[in-house]
Amino acid sequence: MSFEALLVALDYGAVLIFALTGALVASRAQLDPVGFIFMAALTAVGGGTLRDLILGREAVFWIEHPSYVLMAAAAALLVFWTAHLIESRYRLLVWLDSVALAVAAAAGAGVAMESGAGPVIVVIMGIVTGTFGGLMRDVVGNEVPLVLKQGQLYLTAAFGGTFTAALLNWFGFRQGEALIACAAVVWILRAGSLIWGWKLPVYRPRPPRGPG
Repeated sequence: MSFEALLVALDYGAVLIFALTGALVASRAQLDPVGFIFMAALTAVGGGTLRDLILGREAVFWIEHPSYVLMAAAAALLVFWTAHLIESRYRLLVWLDSVALAVAAAAGAGVAMESGAGPVIVVIMGIVTGTFGGLMRDVVGNEVPLVLKQGQLYLTAAFGGTFTAALLNWFGFRQGEALIACAAVVWILRAGSLIWGWKLPVYRPRPPRGPG
């Protein structure tokens, strides 16, 4: 598979999985079908849209290819008719989001590589693409944003994977191999956080010192 074909596959994969998570949030909010489509599309293309605008691409990916939005709409309607069959929608949401994070972070890093950006921008664009769609989904759906949940690796997972991709690319590995490694590292870190409680130390404020 060529690098360009891999980027397209990653973008479609991220859009599809993020759309499913957006529709699951819509089901928890008990929205109508149009609300499902809105939440799915917002989640699916949010991060990629911001990425393309920041990088100054000629056209935002879903405007150039509306099939991305149509796929998100189809995923939303699928969840609308089947969500009641799922025993724990939140658990499914969290695990689907972990896959979407991994795929979207790799897609964002790949688009930055394709544009000729340096390692720092590759990392930033991977994190933006992987996290902003889910952040908008949770804020609009009145959910606690997964990206801000204390004691879980989320931004750290996205950073770890995109840093790996940038490092491998800098050392001369093929870009496709770097993106696959990126997705794997992101998902392993996120899954490890969910299963085994992997986390970084969090800030603990100290009480103010008394006078004197």
